[in-house]
Amino acid sequence: MNTDMQSENFEITFCPYGKLAVLINWPKEISVHTLNDVMDYKEAIQNHFKSYCELVPSYHSLLAIFPEPIDFEKYALTLQNLYQKRRHTKSERMLWHIPVCYDADFGIDLEEVAAVNKISVKKIIKLHTEAIYTVYAIGFLPGFMYLGGLPDELHFPRKTEPRQKVSRGAVGIAGAQTGVYPQESPGGWNLIGNSPIRFFDSTSENPCFVSVGDRVRFFEISKSMHELVSIQVSSGVFELAKEVWHG
Repeated sequence: MNTDMQSENFEITFCPYGKLAVLINWPKEISVHTLNDVMDYKEAIQNHFKSYCELVPSYHSLLAIFPEPIDFEKYALTLQNLYQKRRHTKSERMLWHIPVCYDADFGIDLEEVAAVNKISVKKIIKLHTEAIYTVYAIGFLPGFMYLGGLPDELHFPRKTEPRQKVSRGAVGIAGAQTGVYPQESPGGWNLIGNSPIRFFDSTSENPCFVSVGDRVRFFEISKSMHELVSIQVSSGVFELAKEVWHG
């Protein structure tokens, strides 16, 4: 990882978050530029505190959690000084290639999205698989990726009434984002396909293989291939394609 120039300063704020944590907020802009600054700062804090604190990055915030009650004023001052010392780095993230089946049995909202947005289902699939998405946050469910970078033509409001049951692996669209449900749950995103990959495995040493700042690209597979990959995933023999992303 190579060090580059010092990062541009944002107007950030520090707030107590219970007795153990400090919440650091950036201006509420969803952009790769802001996320990069969050991740640069995360690295500076990690280098200072080592394993003493847990850090949870998101779109335009960073939560620093400590193992015991802290003096907020003291820690906020330390964190503020660390922000001035952080450096912008040319980080090496991962680009994950995720298989998705867009068959009508999985993409139950494809026709509605196509009709309202006045594009064909084929064009939806083409646009959805051509884009490279940024993982801005992981939450809602363990392993649920909030992916930014959805093409404008695919923007679509989330449902006013969420479904009571959405299948594991369901690929959805909500607003300007896309994502994959890592387990069966209620959900209000518009479903356009399904991935046979497991995005969260509590028995694994690394339960969620994706990290904030990583990139994701989807590729289309047939329904028969979806069934085959599902078997391979269950058997533990499937290997997900990935490559280093320099960003």
